[in-house]
This record gives sequence, C-alpha cells and structure tokens, in this order.
Amino acid sequence: MTVESLEAVISNKIAPVILSGIVMHLQRIVLHADRYPTQEHYPFSLSVFRETESLVFDTPVTFFVGENGTGKSTLLETIARKCGIHIWEQQVGRRPVHNPYEKRFHAYVSAAWERGPVPGSFFGSAVFRDFARMLDEWAAEEPAQLTLFGGKSLTTLSHGQSIMSFFKARYRIKGLYLLDEPETALSPRTQVELLNLLAQLAAQGHAQFIIASHSPILMACPDAVLYSFDQSPIRAVAYEETDHFRLYHRFMADPRRFMEEKK
Repeated sequence: MTVESLEAVISNKIAPVILSGIVMHLQRIVLHADRYPTQEHYPFSLSVFRETESLVFDTPVTFFVGENGTGKSTLLETIARKCGIHIWEQQVGRRPVHNPYEKRFHAYVSAAWERGPVPGSFFGSAVFRDFARMLDEWAAEEPAQLTLFGGKSLTTLSHGQSIMSFFKARYRIKGLYLLDEPETALSPRTQVELLNLLAQLAAQGHAQFIIASHSPILMACPDAVLYSFDQSPIRAVAYEETDHFRLYHRFMADPRRFMEEKK
C-alpha cells in the first residue's frame, strides 16, 4: 500500500466529526514526583515520569505515542488502577528479580474528573483471548451475556474480528476506555475501521479514549491529541511530527531506497 493509497483509504473512510458540548470524563492526571518512594526502580526511574507534572485530557481521543520502553503502557495501566478500572492479566510466574514498585505508581498519581468517576474498561491485546475464553464460560451459564459482545462467541472469530466485535459492542456504553496497542492483531483496513469507529464515538460524547499505539493509521483520528513519550517531559505533538508518521511516510514512498539507506 503506497502513501497515496493509504491516505485515500483514510480520507474515504473517516466521517467528518463535529465536536460540540463534549464532556471529558477524565480531565487531568497529576504525577507527584516529589512523593516517589525511589528513583532507582522502574517505573520511578524513568525521566518522563520524574519531569512530567501533569497531562490534560480535553479531547475525546488521546494517544500515547513513542518508542518501545518509554512508559506508554505503564502510564496507561497506572491510569486504569487509579480510576478503578480492572485490568485482565495473565497469571505471572516466578521471576528471577522482584520489583516491589512495579504496580505502585498509581499511589503517586491523582486524577481530576469532570462529574465524578465513570465506569470503563482496559483493553490489552495480549490478554484479550483469555477474556474471550472467560466470556464463553459465563455464557455457558447465561447465554444472554453474548448479546453484550456482538451476539456470538468471540472465540469463534479470528483474533482481529473478535476484537472489533468487542469494540463495537462495549464502546456504545458511557465510560472511560483505555486501549493498549489495539492495532496488534488488526490488518491495515481493519485499523481504518477502528479509526472510523473512534471518530464516530468521539462525536457522540459518551465515551472517552486514551490509547497507547504505534499505528500511524489510528493516530490520524480527527481532533485527537498525541502525547509523545520520546522526550522528557511528555508533550503534545502534531501528527506529522511523530516518528511513526515520518518513518512510514519515507518507507512507503520508496521502500527500496529506504532499505538501502538503513544498511
């Protein structure tokens, strides 16, 4: 897919959105670096968390962008814990080194709401299949449960199809939705489908999304704010400023030349 064809697909699929009277459920988070129990252990050792005072959420869709290991998923999980949103997690076995601070970040973060806390959900592609299997067990006792997630067992669909079925059903409900790299199992065209869904839901005003992503397709969501973790403190950047956009643009314009330059 060339740059031109990708841009054509996006422009043809994304419905125009008009934002008026939209209420952000979560307005701001504040990171209290002066209270951190340590600067030697992760996540408190990351400079972005020591030097960023706060993040403001004033649009229905916000993206956390940046290289691997910059803290995007960590902050997303921290927001979930601070907001009382359950995170489906696989059981972790024994580790050679135990980090007692790994899941305590939320204790040093405060959250400001517009009209008080709202329900929500945390999506992580790595554990979604576990959730789908658990849903099958619930549906065995109460089949009506499936109507809340598209009407059929998610395990009977492909990974990408089951994810989209879940998104379309769950995100109709008022809430705060946190997504960790939702593009992982989605083809480019399905990413455009998700992009269109985000744009439509953003205009309706009932749902707020905070998304950690490496997808330049999803980052093109109209009126979204992109927070870059590639420098400290975290700052908002334009879509065209992201390394993701620049790299994909250069690669798709001339893949052969790009590869030669990288040798």
